[in-house]
Amino acid sequence: MHRGITVYFCRCAKDANEAAPNKKIKHKNYPIILAEQHTTFIKQHSSRLGFAYCGIARAVQLDDDARKLERWLMKGYNGKMEYMERNFDLRIDPTKLVPGAKSVITLLLNYYPEQQQQKDAPKISKYAYGKDYHYVIREKLNELLFVMREEIGAIDGRGFVDSAPVLERSWAVRSGLGWVGKNGNLINKKMGSFFFIATLIVDIPLAYDDAFAKDFCGSCNRCVEACPTEAILSPTVVDGSKCISYLTIELKDELIQPELQQKMDGWMFGCDACQDVCPWNRFSKPHDEEHLQPIPEILNLHTAEWEAMHEDVFKSLMRNSPLKRTKWQGIQRNLKAIKTSG
Repeated sequence: MHRGITVYFCRCAKDANEAAPNKKIKHKNYPIILAEQHTTFIKQHSSRLGFAYCGIARAVQLDDDARKLERWLMKGYNGKMEYMERNFDLRIDPTKLVPGAKSVITLLLNYYPEQQQQKDAPKISKYAYGKDYHYVIREKLNELLFVMREEIGAIDGRGFVDSAPVLERSWAVRSGLGWVGKNGNLINKKMGSFFFIATLIVDIPLAYDDAFAKDFCGSCNRCVEACPTEAILSPTVVDGSKCISYLTIELKDELIQPELQQKMDGWMFGCDACQDVCPWNRFSKPHDEEHLQPIPEILNLHTAEWEAMHEDVFKSLMRNSPLKRTKWQGIQRNLKAIKTSG
């Protein structure tokens, strides 16, 4: 799924000690042809950096999304993820993150792996097979912002990866990159949903893409039926407190609730159940990102080896992996829950 912690990127050049160009852009009466040229440059360079898609939307306050988020939070669907209740105004208004924000750039990075886990291995979500994607995307976004400043001039911007305080799926839809499926994931017609979403907010006007206006899920209900914990309550509404990704990663309790332990379906870290059955993911193709290539232990270790693993070994093997987020204690807890689910 599309998930992770927030990563902030400073308003610096490629290196914190490197000064950005001094050319100051005047936004008043900004020529349309110049905005189009800058947009073409940004999209071409994002492709060279390995992003599969780049879409751009006007920076506006997300009033409709704010109401949806508020209802979701009021129902407690965020579970114990209290951080989702903080900085509400930052989530819905990009100008509070970047003063004078004019454009929101959304980028998709494919993570669908060519290799799969051994059948007797405890299940790990595909996004976590390789190096922690926050590091991978941070470098790419820093590079993109750096070359934008070199080409265009002084730009105020901040980048974010896949979480608060940015509603990345909403911006992706507004940027024409896809629609939000019944499982709450962004779906792209040409590549499915196995990708990371990155967001770059900048204070220059650009040429904006048309928002994605259609929902191509239709009457398909496969993701709803496939969810082991019945966390998908209605189209696009997911009870996060029941989602296996939340239970195995975000939940910090010593024990997973007994009634949910029985439905873990072998998942030790994250869950891809709703994505694996999605018909649109038949268009998924293996990525070619070197840093996202699978860590051998992720693919090959079976349950008994994970259970016997010492904490120091875990820290060494998973030092650059998303699995370090749940820590060794969390992995051991999840393994016990898997046994309960039988």
